[in-house]
Amino acid sequence: MAPRENLLGDYLRAQRARVRPEQVGLVPGNNRRVPGLRRSEVSLLAGISSDYYLRLEQGRDRRPSAQILEALARVFGLDATGTAYLLSLNEQPPPRSRRRPRPEKVPEGISKMLAILHLPAFVEGRYLDVLAANPLATALSPRIAAGRNRLRDVFLDPDEQALYPDWNDTTARLVAGFRRSVGTDTNDIRFIDLVGELSLASDHFRTLWAQHDVQARQSWPITMDHPTVGTLTLNREKLIISDTAHTLVLAIYHPDLGTDSADKLALLASWAVDPAPRTTDGRHGR
Repeated sequence: MAPRENLLGDYLRAQRARVRPEQVGLVPGNNRRVPGLRRSEVSLLAGISSDYYLRLEQGRDRRPSAQILEALARVFGLDATGTAYLLSLNEQPPPRSRRRPRPEKVPEGISKMLAILHLPAFVEGRYLDVLAANPLATALSPRIAAGRNRLRDVFLDPDEQALYPDWNDTTARLVAGFRRSVGTDTNDIRFIDLVGELSLASDHFRTLWAQHDVQARQSWPITMDHPTVGTLTLNREKLIISDTAHTLVLAIYHPDLGTDSADKLALLASWAVDPAPRTTDGRHGR
């Protein structure tokens, strides 16, 4: 049987390290040997004993009340998503043997919609595998294609990295969304292999993963430096696909109307329909 992880303790330690004393009304003082708050400070602010908080971090008490976790969430300044994730760790299932990943299937109606949607769109699974993508999404990036993985490409593929001028922010959001998507279900071999591969291959991923940031796979504007049409800013919407056995997400990119980015996306769309080779000024290269 697989050893039991201490997800709750790991998350508490990561959040404690992020909060500075002055953020919660404490005087920093000298000779602090830890980044962020001391355990005694967290317990004082949360209204629990230092010994009990130590047991939580060490994994010796895995069933704290919701009231205690909510008090800790307030100390750490967690938002609604972070608080919900913290509460979910109290419901961590008993350890199970590592299992094979469950197949993820795109509903037929979503596949049909991708084919006729005149915006870049793709479906990703819980581990950010691309399950389906329309031609305009692939024109935006050749790596947005069925069978690819967004985490692996954004962290390990130099051409994909070059698309994002604010690569640090993009990767931080991606990892935080990935952690929220996986939740406490970490015995899946697909998850173990993917995190292991990225941790070995990318110092940046390893640093972000250790921060235990969590956020919903939300919508936000993203700027891309496309090698052919240049810089464009698109709104990226991530919509949950209902009535599926697993949590799938439909990602759609769309520009603000009347902007230079809208014109560039329209140009890119015309090339996706007519994929003849072109020079960088948009003319046919043949």
